Amino acid sequence: MKEFKVGDSASFSKTISEADVYQFAGIVGDFNPLHVNAVEAAKSRFKARVVHGALVSSFVSTVLAMYLPGPGTIYMEQKSTFVRPVYINDTITATVTIREIGERNVAICDTIVRNQDDVIVVDGYAKIKLPS
Repeated sequence: MKEFKVGDSASFSKTISEADVYQFAGIVGDFNPLHVNAVEAAKSRFKARVVHGALVSSFVSTVLAMYLPGPGTIYMEQKSTFVRPVYINDTITATVTIREIGERNVAICDTIVRNQDDVIVVDGYAKIKLPS
């Protein structure tokens, strides 16, 4: 069994393409014009199409499931605050850092997603069960 400690951290980066946005919209059924209609999105306060918040925050799951703690992790709770918009062709980096480890191997992790300019776009935490 791998040992985990407070302060352990891992990240995953991805450039969000137009295809990613359309595929996500098709999977979840969210065709809000802010995401898929450039003409309508240009009229919004964002002035361009924005990536679904749920798509952006889902990369936290990638880190938890694949890197830290990794396979066998049980995702129990997630809180995400959407701080800034993410646009098509932005490169985002999701980072997970273990904040505390409690009883029964339940951990609280800080979860931050930043864009290519190192600006926080999603801030939150996850509660997980560490793999045994």
